[in-house]
Amino acid sequence: MELLIFDLDGTLVDSSIDLQRAINYALEPLLAEPVSLEETKRLVGEGITRLVEKLIEERPGLITREELLERFINYYSEHLLDHTTPYPQVETTLERLQGYKKAVVSNKNESMSRAIINGFGMGRFFDMIVGADTIGHKKPSPLPLLYVMDTLNVDKEKTLLVGDSNYDIEAGKAAGIYTVAVTYGFRPAESLKDADSLIDSFEQLLDVLPRKWP
Repeated sequence: MELLIFDLDGTLVDSSIDLQRAINYALEPLLAEPVSLEETKRLVGEGITRLVEKLIEERPGLITREELLERFINYYSEHLLDHTTPYPQVETTLERLQGYKKAVVSNKNESMSRAIINGFGMGRFFDMIVGADTIGHKKPSPLPLLYVMDTLNVDKEKTLLVGDSNYDIEAGKAAGIYTVAVTYGFRPAESLKDADSLIDSFEQLLDVLPRKWP
């Protein structure tokens, strides 16, 4: 392997509480029942636009899709790092993976993804950060992954994807690359059964890869 591509939410960082609070702030005009943490994890993963569409579908009311989207983005943009934290062993493991090219591909907008990565001082680990708006395509489309591979000039046989959802695995399979699913993220383990490997902690990625670290 030469290139490692990582999902962000549910893989590198646990952003569930900040996402939950942004969702519930956006829903306030609907006087709707607050969204739980578990429901938040079920709702997110396909990008902000699709998140808002799901919320409108399940809670029809007087607020428009555009108003809900604006409320969510305005709040979340100001609270990206309130409760979000890297998962255990993420930074120490990335430190040991210096021999690989690395990228983040998220269904979150690029500016938000970059702000979270840089907010934890992890920007130094990555050659690229790609968001939903970078090329206008989101996972499960393979196009963001192919864009990274083409930009960094790495073949699919030498590329590996790490993610926590079926969208990651579907994108990786469509791109023809090796897929690793983390079981500690936002999705239940049964939804990850099509991954080539499963890991229960981020550090276990070292066991999947050919040795390239001290």
